[in-house]
Amino acid sequence: MTSPNHKTFDPAAFLASAGLGRRIIELNPKETFFCQGDAADSVFYLQKGRARLTVVSENGKEATITLLSATDFVGEESLAAIVGLHLATATAVNSCTALRIGREEMIRVMHDEPTFADVFLRFLLVRSMRVQADLVDQLFNSSEKRLARILLLMAEFGKPGEPATFIPSITQQTLADMIGTTRSRVSFFMNRFRKLGFISYSGRIQVHKSLLNVVLLDQLPEHNAKKPPIPFPGVIPESSSKTVRTFRRKPIRRFRSA
Repeated sequence: MTSPNHKTFDPAAFLASAGLGRRIIELNPKETFFCQGDAADSVFYLQKGRARLTVVSENGKEATITLLSATDFVGEESLAAIVGLHLATATAVNSCTALRIGREEMIRVMHDEPTFADVFLRFLLVRSMRVQADLVDQLFNSSEKRLARILLLMAEFGKPGEPATFIPSITQQTLADMIGTTRSRVSFFMNRFRKLGFISYSGRIQVHKSLLNVVLLDQLPEHNAKKPPIPFPGVIPESSSKTVRTFRRKPIRRFRSA
């Protein structure tokens, strides 16, 4: 039986305020929550703003793992059994407000409050699916389609509620680094999207819903042309003007044994 003095735990209230083992921090654009190689001793909950998670190879090449927005956690590797190091760098894209939760406090609330554990577990599942989708995007999609997907993610299309449409201020070089191409290619694609009415510029980049057609339906001008039907084996297209030769099957001779 629940004690009358026991207060129901509210995960939203916990993540919205500072307290024992947690504090609210403010970050300016390009400031880091943590860097690759830092001690993994805290988990961050992004209350406001956008951020990105990147890794740098030994030769200095940078790659973006994922984008972060409000209600995302980052630094979950801090909950490993043995305290280790952060394997990536989390950087603010625009002005961010986040709750920094110490490792010990995060482990305690995960054990003591099942409702909070459920919230965190749902986030981890969504993050896992998102990383898998990002990997598929990088492996199989063109750089133009990857750029369209990044713009839609930054505008938060697909999340509950109305999309933001205006994305945070971001340079074309940053977009190029995120999708693995050159700045000149990003400039070409952005101008093309603008001419097609998928995005617009008014001080900031505004993303329109029609850009979804690039990602979901591959509806770019060269894709709209009617493609010739693929014939089935043994069926000759009527439009074919080539002479088709038919070969008569030779009978198989059978020899009687002596």
